[in-house]
Amino acid sequence: MKNTLKMLVNYLLIGVIGFIPIALVFQIVVYIERFLKGFVLLIHGRYDNAWVTIILFLAAIALLIYFGKLLKSDKAHLLYFLEKFIQRIPIIGSIYRVTRKLLRLFLTTEESQVREVVYVEYPKDSMWVPAYVTNRIGDYYILYIPTSPNPTSGFTVMVDKSKIVKSTMGIEEVSSFVISIGVDYAKPEDVQTFY
Repeated sequence: MKNTLKMLVNYLLIGVIGFIPIALVFQIVVYIERFLKGFVLLIHGRYDNAWVTIILFLAAIALLIYFGKLLKSDKAHLLYFLEKFIQRIPIIGSIYRVTRKLLRLFLTTEESQVREVVYVEYPKDSMWVPAYVTNRIGDYYILYIPTSPNPTSGFTVMVDKSKIVKSTMGIEEVSSFVISIGVDYAKPEDVQTFY
């Protein structure tokens, strides 16, 4: 029963992860279709001459093609300026910067990124939870403690290195453990290190 439930949870997670890009692409296609349809109707309704509508529509398509060419050739200066503009907006800029750092933390394989998982006693002694190490300052670890079943909500704490226990789990295994509410525990041998 436990193996069947674990297998079903794994299939569910794989299905969700596989479906998200499809759903995003579908939403983008629907948005672009609505945008172009609205654009054509807006222009066509203002001008009686069909040639004006066709020329403006072709100019809009040419602009999108040019923008696509810039993105493909890594010369997207417009995106650079757009990013700088977003970062100057007080609240949105902060959210954008933090989101980029979080995505870099979890999605990059750079050596400079701390990609460790540890256990810490939280919220009180003898209650161990897995945590992501997000930064180190001397002997102190800054940890992100995810909550079940949504690992994007959680707590950020700073603890002395003497208060943590190293884990053999990876980031993906901890995420699966948190999302599955503990059903998918990849390293049960880690429990023996607590006591």
